[in-house]
Order: sequence, then C-alpha cells, then structure tokens
Amino acid sequence: MKPLKRYQYERYAVLCNLAYPRVFKQTRYGFDPNGQRIIKNQFGKTMIRVLWSKNSNEVVVVIKGSHSVTDWLLNFALWTRSCQKVGLYYRIHAGFYHLLFQESAPTRNEDKLGASVFERLETCLIPLTEQGKRITITGHSSGGAIGCVFADYFEQKYPKSIKRIVTFGQPAIGNWQFKRRYKLAHKTYRICCDLDIVTFMPPLPLLYWHSGKMLWLYNGKIYENTPSIIRFGRSIVSWVVRPFSYHLMSKYIRNKDFFDER
Repeated sequence: MKPLKRYQYERYAVLCNLAYPRVFKQTRYGFDPNGQRIIKNQFGKTMIRVLWSKNSNEVVVVIKGSHSVTDWLLNFALWTRSCQKVGLYYRIHAGFYHLLFQESAPTRNEDKLGASVFERLETCLIPLTEQGKRITITGHSSGGAIGCVFADYFEQKYPKSIKRIVTFGQPAIGNWQFKRRYKLAHKTYRICCDLDIVTFMPPLPLLYWHSGKMLWLYNGKIYENTPSIIRFGRSIVSWVVRPFSYHLMSKYIRNKDFFDER
C-alpha cells in the first residue's frame, strides 16, 4: 500500500469539508468549468459531487456524511442488508444501504426518473473511465462508508478503475463477510481524529467491521492500524490527565508568542 501524501490528505479533507455548502465553485480547486456533476438524494439535496478536469486522469467523488435529521435517524438502523443484488456477497448497515439505493432526484434533463443514487453515480462515472481516468472516492462519516461499498462494486465491474479511497470519521460498514471479501483494503485509508466516537460506531463490534488502513491523528502524531480498544483507552487516559498537562513548563514555553517584544 502506497503511503498517503500530505498534499493528498489536505486536498481530500478540504473537498470533503466544502461538499457540505450548497454552492461549490469547482474551478477554484483546479476542476473544469463543466467538470462537476451533482447527484442528489430522494429529497433533492446534494449528496455526491463528481469532480474532474481534462488535464488530470483523476476523477474525485466526494460524498457527504449525515446532513439532515433523516440521515441521522438512519444511523440507528442497526440491522444489516445484503448487497447481493449488485454482486457483492456481504451485508452492510441497513441505513447505509438505504443511502445508496434510495431514489435520486434528477439534476439534468437526461436523467431518468426512478434511478437510485447508486445507479446515477455509476452512469456518471462510466464515460469518465472510458476516457482513461481513474476514480478516487472520498467521504466523511457515512459518506465514507457508502463510498467503500460503491468502490468495491465499481472495481469488480470495471477492473483497475479505482485509484484510492480516503474516508474521514467513517463508522464500521458491514459484517465479517464484508471485511473478508472487500477487495480494496490495500487502497483504502481511514482517517480518524483523536477520540472521534463515530469511528467506534455502530456499537456492535462482532457484527460490524472496518477494512483498510487506519491512520489515527492523535497528539500531533500519526498512528497506523491501532486497535480500537487501545485507541479508546489512550483517549480516555488523555482526557483524564489533560488538565494536569497544562501545569508543565513546556506549555508555558510554547505560549511565549503571546507576549510582544518589549
């Protein structure tokens, strides 16, 4: 697995953050004036942005996390559903399943009524891959989870089409069969910041599993593939001792810049 470069991390993190505002000017970030396709959810809200440039062979798919009351309620659908209908022989969180296969409101005249988010995204990406472009999928929270499932499907149907998957604050996705059969673990980076409680969700560890390389951003360092129980324990200890850490002289030295030269 190739390491994730700092500039790549920053680029995907910025794009994930900017996916939430209603208006997004893709040309400010190097994409073509016509290099954006919006995919909406069943309520007509922007859910996915597909971004590309004719001068780059990379297409970036940015998927939002939960951004409405309905989305948050779906997080409590803790049972699983099979993805066999799209050729994936594992089960995933029922809420994530709904996000993928809900009807997508049309955004263009040529969009067919009744198409799901899953189908709309595939239709958008096929002509881009036919131009020789490769797909990077990045998403925040549940957006990262459903991005992994779609990427797994797309890679199996269109081999070597997926460049990488980078997720931020992603919850666990599916059952043990998902972990065992997910084909893109070597291309998947899961970024977790400190004690992000969502990354421990759903709270059923033997039912739900992660896959891919986990990068934990903690205390100014990056830790790779730290087990969840250790990550949770270290975070709790950090919370307990943090008030005392402010008594250390190193804290006072670090804050010397608060004082003007006199």
